[in-house]
Amino acid sequence: MSVDSALDAGVLDWLLELETPSVRFWALQDLLGLERANPDVKAVQEAVMESAPVKATLSAQQPEGHWVNPDDMYLLKYRASTHSLLILAELGARRTPGIERGLEHVFEFQRDSGHFLTGLPKTARGRASVVKDGSCLDANVLYYMVHFGYLDDPRVQRLIEFIVDYHSMEDAGWRCRAFPINPDAVFPVNCYMGAVKTLRSLSMIPPEKRSKEIEVIIAREVESVLENGVYRYLRNPDGSRKDKAGWKRFGFPLFYQSDALEVLDTLTRLGVRDERMEGAVRLVEGARGSDGRWLLKHSFNGKMWVDIDVKKKPSKWITLRAMRALKRYYD
Repeated sequence: MSVDSALDAGVLDWLLELETPSVRFWALQDLLGLERANPDVKAVQEAVMESAPVKATLSAQQPEGHWVNPDDMYLLKYRASTHSLLILAELGARRTPGIERGLEHVFEFQRDSGHFLTGLPKTARGRASVVKDGSCLDANVLYYMVHFGYLDDPRVQRLIEFIVDYHSMEDAGWRCRAFPINPDAVFPVNCYMGAVKTLRSLSMIPPEKRSKEIEVIIAREVESVLENGVYRYLRNPDGSRKDKAGWKRFGFPLFYQSDALEVLDTLTRLGVRDERMEGAVRLVEGARGSDGRWLLKHSFNGKMWVDIDVKKKPSKWITLRAMRALKRYYD
């Protein structure tokens, strides 16, 4: 497939339509190469703040800063504080006083180690918890903290230090008690989903602000992803590799889940081009319709504050992600 041929089919004009400012916001940067400081990009970000998904999410926020439950940043799934802040970041929302209140509320869940747990600590002992689990939660917190300009905040730096210290260089990834249900059915020792989420978040840190330790971890995790063929980390009884079927159905947003397109998006953001990515590239190319657009195959519609795109219909979000990943790959 030629990236230019898809753009020539009118896909770019579709992604740049004013009625979907969040998609336009990212397309201007990722497909047309405009800088964040460009007046056109700044103008469309203001439109993002007035868009239905952003307004619906912000209107559900409580005056104290939280969404749903002040004592749990994770439940109700897809509407609680951490989910709401993640989707706001992915929609391209800008930092506002209300979002800052939400971020400050999330910081209340951070332990002394830098790690985040879902429940609000009630005592000093709770805050001193040394539990190490749930790398996908830390990864998503880091993602939206970076987006909203909190990278240099000491609390975010402490989170990064935890991620670095908790990483397994030998086995790759980060341990999670939820992975795996059956160790004989997977190749990775540690949570593969959490690892690709963490890699995505680390890739959002500007290269000039990545420590040597972060660069080493990124390199190790990239190699792990390539070893596993991006989405082929399951093990058949005979020891051969097996596709993760759910990762071949592309969705947005994904929250703690992932798919082959999101991982390919991360790899290409990092400038990786390796023959072991070819299977994922062919998968993405093969999912393009004759109109040059990609369908939404996986959705959390009905569970979020507002629906995004329509399942089994052409999706601007999936098309945007596919086009930018392929553009980077072929460029």
